Amino acid sequence: MRAALVKEFGPPSSLVVEEVPDLEPGPGEVVIEVAAVSINFPDILVVEGSYQNLPPRPFSPGKEAAGRVLAVGEGVQRLVVGQRVLALVEYGGYAEQLRVAADLVMELPDAMSYEEAAAFGLVASTAYFGLVRRGRLQPGETVLVTGAGGGVGSAGVQLAKALGARVVALAQDDRKGEVARAQGADVVLTSTPETLRDDLLAATDGKGVDVVLEMLGGDFLTQIIRATAWEGRIVIVGFASGGQNPIKPGHLLVKNIAVLGLQSSDYRDRMPAMMRSTMAEMFALFEQGLIHGAVDATFPLEDAAEALQYVKDGKVRGKAVLTTGRG
Repeated sequence: MRAALVKEFGPPSSLVVEEVPDLEPGPGEVVIEVAAVSINFPDILVVEGSYQNLPPRPFSPGKEAAGRVLAVGEGVQRLVVGQRVLALVEYGGYAEQLRVAADLVMELPDAMSYEEAAAFGLVASTAYFGLVRRGRLQPGETVLVTGAGGGVGSAGVQLAKALGARVVALAQDDRKGEVARAQGADVVLTSTPETLRDDLLAATDGKGVDVVLEMLGGDFLTQIIRATAWEGRIVIVGFASGGQNPIKPGHLLVKNIAVLGLQSSDYRDRMPAMMRSTMAEMFALFEQGLIHGAVDATFPLEDAAEALQYVKDGKVRGKAVLTTGRG
């Protein structure tokens, strides 16, 4: 089989695609013939060697892969050869085969393509855990989704609308703002940190936002806190702006604001049954036409380095996906 490998940490161009041995499942595992795998921003950090979880080299990046079950290990009863599935993993997806614990594998809806599935799993689960489990979103509340037009941002906008929220989307530029509007955002902003507080208060008649799915950090988060409503909940997913400014406790105290962290992969590792049930809910919303995988561009596996650079350069609107021609 072919695999895109990290042999030495470095820029996306350091990835190499080589032939490696086929995989065999161990007890409790399955091997998936991968058809599509998505590019996620953490993959770039993994390739560069700056991510918090780094496996021994050589290895293939890739946190979510869709395809067919190729082989089933001893003790696996829930899955059978030939099933169309999605797997959520820490690494290993940039390859034509993926060996994975059966607990981390979910059957796909018939109507969902492999490309959509690969673009769906991580961002959909992150949006769900951020808005529902951590943010406790209620119908009628106002949600701010930062990083709108990107992968998690796209899923967040769609899920918040599906759950009955009013959605304010903060996008990097007008092009990504158009994506957010098409996905159902009620208000689209392209604010700078200098204007963000006033823009959010104007969009909410001075009340502020109730729930925030926050991926920017830095000066953006500082101003978001000032424009959060009483008893608002801010769920921090990342720091795409590059900054991690100190949070002033007084700003939280005066409005009873909660600031919460989210690393969705913890649910995958600590509570796999919950992850599967969460994805079942998200697949149901997909089948109702309320949420979908936002595929912006596809690349063949051989062009994995180019795909990573495309994402790193901020060109992607939604998700970029690698395809293998298999599955």
